[in-house]
Amino acid sequence: MRFKSPPSSFESWLEQEALRLKQAAASLPPSTERDRLLRKSRQVKVAAHLNQWLTSPGLQPPQGR
Repeated sequence: MRFKSPPSSFESWLEQEALRLKQAAASLPPSTERDRLLRKSRQVKVAAHLNQWLTSPGLQPPQGR
């Protein structure tokens, strides 16, 4: 087993994980396992987009009335 250095940020880890899952799925023939990896890859991409949105400087807390 190879150990890789940890990614510099959570966001970069999510991007690397999505790419790893997509590449793993590409090496498989059509199957439920391939579908599972592609679905997981999409979920990780969505998580990356949500994290980016939540940590964006433009996001403002609700204003009290």
